Amino acid sequence: MPTLRRSVGLLDLVMVGAGSALGVSIFSVLAPAVAIGGAGVLITIVIAAAPMAVFGIVYAFLASASPRSGASFEWPTEYLHPFVGFLLAWLRIFGNIGQLTMIALVLVQYVSMAMPLAEKPAMLALYVLVFLLNATGVRVAARAETVLMGLLLAALGVFVFAGLPHVSVSHIVPLAPHGIWPIVLATPLMINLFMGIESATEIGEEVRDAETNIPRAIGLSLVLIAVVYLAVTFVALGLVGPAALAGSEAPLVTAATRSVGAVALPLVLTAAAISLTKSLNASFLIFSRSLFAMGRAGVIPRWIGSVAATNGTPVAAIAVAFACVCLGLALPRSLVFLFLASNIPVMLKYLTTSACALRVTVARPDVFARARLRLSQRTVILLSSLGMLLALGLFLIGYETDWRPYALVGAWGLLGVGFWFTWGQTHEQG
Repeated sequence: MPTLRRSVGLLDLVMVGAGSALGVSIFSVLAPAVAIGGAGVLITIVIAAAPMAVFGIVYAFLASASPRSGASFEWPTEYLHPFVGFLLAWLRIFGNIGQLTMIALVLVQYVSMAMPLAEKPAMLALYVLVFLLNATGVRVAARAETVLMGLLLAALGVFVFAGLPHVSVSHIVPLAPHGIWPIVLATPLMINLFMGIESATEIGEEVRDAETNIPRAIGLSLVLIAVVYLAVTFVALGLVGPAALAGSEAPLVTAATRSVGAVALPLVLTAAAISLTKSLNASFLIFSRSLFAMGRAGVIPRWIGSVAATNGTPVAAIAVAFACVCLGLALPRSLVFLFLASNIPVMLKYLTTSACALRVTVARPDVFARARLRLSQRTVILLSSLGMLLALGLFLIGYETDWRPYALVGAWGLLGVGFWFTWGQTHEQG
């Protein structure tokens, strides 16, 4: 039987993780975050990185002991209960559709600032592009991430280095004129800048020396995107100040106009198009591996878990992922709705993965001993417990923003429960 090929190296793996995180948020979150925290969002970025560092260490620990493709399904299935793994992966089907719809929608809206596009046909064309990239093989999809990430860093580098000579420190200091509380309040928004750094774990069986390279990739991804976010935010604030950024619908364009004039719009649009295309590709890659893992386990039709003999790629799962995101064209066009709908399963994923790390440490000494990321039992217990609390807190904060996506995700979850007890459980056991 054909198996997945280990063809992804460390550099491409870093770009998958950083590419998943460095996407829509930098272009959409900055203005509302500055409206809350002012120039103090520079501190907020550091605060927001802390919980993601906790999640990152938990993921790195598990991946160093048990690298899996579709890890967010495989780990809870093995270390908690098969139903937990199934339900989480089932919810993530909805969440991934929402995430991919949101990214494609924002990308089309940005490009439409330069040229008019028909929204849904343009989104469909993007889906076809990422489908073709992924169907060619994980190495091609991962290498596309590396190329796109390089182009994005170049574009943002132009923004930063062209803007530095024009930065006014008076726009930035004092960082906290109204105290620390506004800086803390901006954290739920800014934490979205880092979500996705753990994506490298989802292709674990396709990574060379995965037990070592995945933990390294998670750490390098976190450092890379933190540096990028701090540099871009510092320059944007220094160019025009918090008030101008908070009041702008395109804050990076507003800031870049001060340093590069008429080049600002094409520069930022280019960066946005590259960033969002990259995020779309990375998210599609991860979605297909989750479906592959479910099919391989038999909790959805087993043909979805097949691997093509020609290139060692789960082409069937990639095709099903493509069909799913096409259905997402019917979802509401509210970005807040789509954002929450995609984040709900992510918070549950962080919660269950932290629970898996706790379970491995307490009850699976054989797995704990295999971990190449050598942490003490006390450290893993502390970090995994903290990760569970953080994930639960972020989950509840989202409910206060808008309850409707929670209701829709809950309804989808109930369908999953029915599917499990009428079909999935029987076939999984068989």
